[in-house]
Amino acid sequence: MAVAAVALTMGFTSCEDYLDKEAQSTISADEAFVNFRNFQGFVEEIYNCIPDKEKCNYCTSYNWGDDELFNTDPNANAHFTSQADLGNFRNWIGNNQTYLWGSSSSTSTDKFQHHMWQHAFYCVRKCNLGLENLDKLVGTQDEKDFIAGQLYFFRAWWQFELMMYLGGLPYIDHVIASDETMDFPRPTFQEAAELAAADFAKAASLLPINWDGTGPGSATSGRNELRITKITALCYQGKALLWAASPLMEHGAQTGAIASGRTYQYNQSYAQQAAAVLGEVLTLVESGQTQYALTEFNFAALDDKGQGGVYDHVRAAGVTNSYSDQFYTTGRNWLMPGSTEAIFRGLSNDYNGSNWNHTKLWGPKVEGIVEHDNIIHQPTANLVQMYGMANGLPCNDPASGWDPEYPFKDRDPRFYHDILFDGFRFVIAYDNLASNMKPYAYLNLSNSGGAMRGSLQGSRTGYFFQKLAPHTNNEGDNLYDWAGNEHTYLPYMRLSDVYLQYAEACAAVGGATAKGGSCQLTALDAVNKIRERCGAAGVHESYQQGNKFMDEVRRERAVELSMEGHRYNDLQRWLLLTEAPYNQKTAVWFDRVESDEWYTENDPALARVANWREEVIVTRNLGVKHYWFPLPQEETYLYSGLFQNPGW
Repeated sequence: MAVAAVALTMGFTSCEDYLDKEAQSTISADEAFVNFRNFQGFVEEIYNCIPDKEKCNYCTSYNWGDDELFNTDPNANAHFTSQADLGNFRNWIGNNQTYLWGSSSSTSTDKFQHHMWQHAFYCVRKCNLGLENLDKLVGTQDEKDFIAGQLYFFRAWWQFELMMYLGGLPYIDHVIASDETMDFPRPTFQEAAELAAADFAKAASLLPINWDGTGPGSATSGRNELRITKITALCYQGKALLWAASPLMEHGAQTGAIASGRTYQYNQSYAQQAAAVLGEVLTLVESGQTQYALTEFNFAALDDKGQGGVYDHVRAAGVTNSYSDQFYTTGRNWLMPGSTEAIFRGLSNDYNGSNWNHTKLWGPKVEGIVEHDNIIHQPTANLVQMYGMANGLPCNDPASGWDPEYPFKDRDPRFYHDILFDGFRFVIAYDNLASNMKPYAYLNLSNSGGAMRGSLQGSRTGYFFQKLAPHTNNEGDNLYDWAGNEHTYLPYMRLSDVYLQYAEACAAVGGATAKGGSCQLTALDAVNKIRERCGAAGVHESYQQGNKFMDEVRRERAVELSMEGHRYNDLQRWLLLTEAPYNQKTAVWFDRVESDEWYTENDPALARVANWREEVIVTRNLGVKHYWFPLPQEETYLYSGLFQNPGW
């Protein structure tokens, strides 16, 4: 590919967040591979290239399924989330608001200079160059293994990340010479995923579970949390195999009754392999042999007015590893988010960069109550309705107890952590608000006087979202000011995702009671582990059989991983992207029954409403071709075997 053929510039520097940089750490090509410190400096540039999904531009876009809508500001309409709704998937090319495409500089620490397409084949070339020069390293066996393990991992990761959107691509496993004929066959997704899985497996065999306590990691002991580990590599090996097993990759892109009929038909061999690998990870985690663990979903009690606690992400006394810490931190000297649950993250050196963009994209812009550009990320009502009930049942089950007169009552506890709904106290520090903003301190999202329901400056769907950036990012509470020390970052993979991938792989092979490899957890156990962590009941017995259980696994992925950039790829690989209701985005409409004053004295979850209805406001008319993004057209002219994806 054109990017792959670019000559590698030898300017190696070690990222200061990893290894302390010596005075002579900028070295020549001849010196790059002679010892561990220099070689690791060569590898560090690859870490530096990992895009930051949330902060790669001023107003980013990364949720492209049925889960998110932008407001109707013309600038918002130009973002890929809105363009995907129109079926304009070509817009990923040149749309600098996504992590897939944009400016690039491999040595820059500027978060705007790192994007997937521009970096991918440069980094793959570095990996191949390093592997071909591994014999030049004079050092211990651990040093050689750790270098090789990182290179095998990154060679697979960069290519796999593109494959999820573009399908099978030529898998580059050697340094392409300047005079080499560009004639690499384009494999199927499954063929390419096997190659990636093999590289991930090699990486896992060479890397430690934890760099602390090892010879190579001793120089940075206590600061190794972002390094690739055996667990990282195993998780991605399992993911590559699960994706290969998925209905799209097994049966090909299709729509209508054929697609619906095949959504539960996985490749059994790949699914079984995925379950075994992911089961190995969970066995290590469950037995305490790793540094990874689920965070605590434990928040302070609400006060006598039904405020505070989980609504404001106030952790319970003694909690040091909070669920919210996975996505953002505040008042902790710009601590990197992720906590014990982050399996794979990149760098996030521009701490206050969170407040230049990401923290200001989630709340209403009425009267400037949230500053910055007039762009608002908001969850669709259909996503919010997937947050079922505390009893574990989906809202649409007649036995669930969900009541359209009390739609916010007794919901899954994650609903109250993630979703801002009608009557929510949006601004805590009311007295800090300018007089024109004070009428909007509590959210009114109803049809009856709902000043925050406007499609331009409010919510089109009836909800706002605060999982990834809390509601206190507003002009009264001012969390997004420097003093808030707010740092946001979205991990590429976290432990909850691994439990749910394991559950899906096992369920694809043998249903709710199936296990993977020697892991003692069943698919049902893995799902319930995630639900019980937040205080919701496990999967009801009426949903533990056949396709109904797989539907619950998928609903659990939608809720637990909501708005984290996974939903598009899930709908895509399940052959549901084009099918109703997954091609629809909805809003809720209702009238208030309670007075405005009632909400200042009571828990809004207990409010009664009238005339509740859910309506489709966007239908995505997608076809077979939308299961894969188009390749950049100029790439398809390189040679005949690098053909464009069908329909583009």
